[in-house]
Amino acid sequence: METLQYISQGNTKQEQEINIRKTLDHGVKWVQIRWKNAPENELIELCETSKQLCSEYKAVCIINDHAQLAKDIDADGVHLGLKDLSVEKARHILGSDKIIGGTANTMTDVLQRMNEPCDYIGLGPLRFTSTKEKLSPVLGFEGYQKIIESLKEKSQEIPKIFAIGGVTLHDIELLQQIGIYGVAVSGELTIQPSIIKEFKKVLK
Repeated sequence: METLQYISQGNTKQEQEINIRKTLDHGVKWVQIRWKNAPENELIELCETSKQLCSEYKAVCIINDHAQLAKDIDADGVHLGLKDLSVEKARHILGSDKIIGGTANTMTDVLQRMNEPCDYIGLGPLRFTSTKEKLSPVLGFEGYQKIIESLKEKSQEIPKIFAIGGVTLHDIELLQQIGIYGVAVSGELTIQPSIIKEFKKVLK
C-alpha cells in the first residue's frame, strides 16, 4: 500500500480536477476524491474523470464517503468517516477486493476500525486544518504516540495508520519514528505539488 495519499481539494469541479491532475503529474500514486457539499451530478462527473486519470497514471482512486458511487465507476475503494456508512455495508456494496479506509480520532475509534475491519485507518487530525469542517479534537504527535503505545501494550498488531490533518513534509520523520505507516495530505500538496518528490524521498 502507498505511504502517501493525496486528498483532493477545490471548491469547484474544475479546481478539483486541476489539483488532482497536477498531483498525478508530480508522482502521486493514491488519490482520495473528497469534495464535500458538491452538487451530485458534478461529483459523479468529477469521480468518473478522476478514475480515468488515475488509471492512466496507474494510481489508486478512492472515493470519500460514497460507496455506491465507488462501485458504479469501478474506483479502487472508499474512505468512510465515523458517521458515514458502516464498513460492513460498504464491503457488501463493494465486494472483497476493494479497499476500504476509515477515519479515527481516538483509541476507541482505532480499535473499532480494526475490528470492523477496514484496510487502513486515517487517524487525526495532527494539528488544526482549515480544509475540514467540524474538526475532531487535535491529536498532536503525543496523541499518536499514546495510541501506538496502547496498541503495543495490548499486543495488538499495529494497523496501517495514516496521519492526517495539517501534515507537512517536516512531520514525516517523527511520525514514522512513532510507528505511523503513512500520511494523507491535502493542503501542502495542492499549494505546492512539486514537493511530492520530497515527500516520497522521506517516506520509507
